[in-house]
Amino acid sequence: MSRRAGILVAVYAAVLAINLDVTIVNVALPSIAGELGASTRGLQWVVDGYNLSFAALVLAAGSLSDRYGRRPALLVGLLGFAITSAAGALVDSTGALIAARFGMGVFAALIFPTTLSIISNSFPDRRQRAAALGGWGAVVGVGVASGPVTGGLLLEHFYWGSVFWALVPLALVAAALGFWLVPESRGDSVPALDLRGLALSTALLGVLVYTVIEAPARGWAGSASLTGFAIAVALAVAFVAAERSAAHPMLDVRLFADRRFSAASGAVTVTFFALAGFIFLITQYFQVVRGFGPLSTGARILPVALSIAVASIVGGLLAPRLGTRSVVVTGLISFGTAMAWIAGSVDVATPYWSTIVPQMVLMGLGMGLISTPATESIMLVLPPSRAGIGSAVNDATRELGSTLGVAVVGSTFLSIFGSRLLDSAFVATGKATEAADSVPFAFGVAAADPALLEIARDSFLSGLTASCLLVAGLCYAAAAAGVFALPGRDFRPVPVASRATRNGWRSGSLR
Repeated sequence: MSRRAGILVAVYAAVLAINLDVTIVNVALPSIAGELGASTRGLQWVVDGYNLSFAALVLAAGSLSDRYGRRPALLVGLLGFAITSAAGALVDSTGALIAARFGMGVFAALIFPTTLSIISNSFPDRRQRAAALGGWGAVVGVGVASGPVTGGLLLEHFYWGSVFWALVPLALVAAALGFWLVPESRGDSVPALDLRGLALSTALLGVLVYTVIEAPARGWAGSASLTGFAIAVALAVAFVAAERSAAHPMLDVRLFADRRFSAASGAVTVTFFALAGFIFLITQYFQVVRGFGPLSTGARILPVALSIAVASIVGGLLAPRLGTRSVVVTGLISFGTAMAWIAGSVDVATPYWSTIVPQMVLMGLGMGLISTPATESIMLVLPPSRAGIGSAVNDATRELGSTLGVAVVGSTFLSIFGSRLLDSAFVATGKATEAADSVPFAFGVAAADPALLEIARDSFLSGLTASCLLVAGLCYAAAAAGVFALPGRDFRPVPVASRATRNGWRSGSLR
């Protein structure tokens, strides 16, 4: 095996471990709700605790890996990830599990930007780098989308904590491969960490996600929610101002003046927003509404994983030939169409092979066509010496999308599901409030009463339909923006020395 092939094996193993964790927990959510007594909002935090700490710290982690070395960052991240995963498997309360998930996200943030920067520095040729990124995108997609089937297989034989135990050996194997195969590299003259930017960005994401997740209970227009959104806006303004005035900002916000960079980042954010929100709900649809077991549920999501893997490789090969714009816009339209199709057809007896499988394939193809070309577009803005921060921006957009996807889609669903139950015969049971806050609890209450079960199913499907329409509209809006903002086939990146200018960043002709 050549040195470069070995590097890819080590990097892909690390990527697989942390991306499995993005969704492997989803199929265990009904079990966690039953064993630990978690509400739907608690389950959102179980998923988003990981995503939130990942998104909040990934920019700082990219800068640290550039400064102190990518190989040490990779190894520390993988070992810490293994330890916190084991801790998550041993807890006995929802709060402790959420804390463990935050810990997993911290170490995943240290790992993820390192993988992309290692690829960028190991493959200077654009076509080789595109192929390597295609494989990276395929592994990311397979990890995210195959998490449910892996979790289902484990839950078929073991308790819910097995989904976290399974990540431990994978992380340790990736650490061993990284120790033996990945060369040391670091950036030249990397500035000190921007602590003010880190504090503001972390506070911004925390306030925003907390406000969105709690909004169904507090009311979207309630004073607490409006105050939370106002604080988030103020923090966003403060963050931008701080980064613009900083001598060495954690995130040079001027990068987003490059429409190629900002449009590609937006496309990645939208894609992972849609995927995370969809998987959060579809696993509960299959298990709670359709009554499938964990393994059967995971297996039914495999079409997404397989189509993402294929399209990620194809997208990486097509982008240099057809241009980022045509490939990414096609992917966004495909993803949006799949979500609109789901919204118009979902029912308690929707045919799997003739309807659900084509929908998932269309969705997976769309995501694969977006992920690799958009990632390459982001990475081309920065010189190789700053690959860590470039990959961190890319990773931050992914995790930001996943975090907001679970928060917004989950909260939109819960608002509609809860309001439907509270306006129904569920009130007579005396358990409507608890049922409105927990899907498994609601279906448990309704199990012995066909009329209540029908209400629970209709309420769930109403929330799922509205959530899918929200995601479809977002994908179509992103596609429309991409037509004008993403680079076409004739894009030619300028030499590295010409990328930085006094007034910002300039990355090539955009036609």
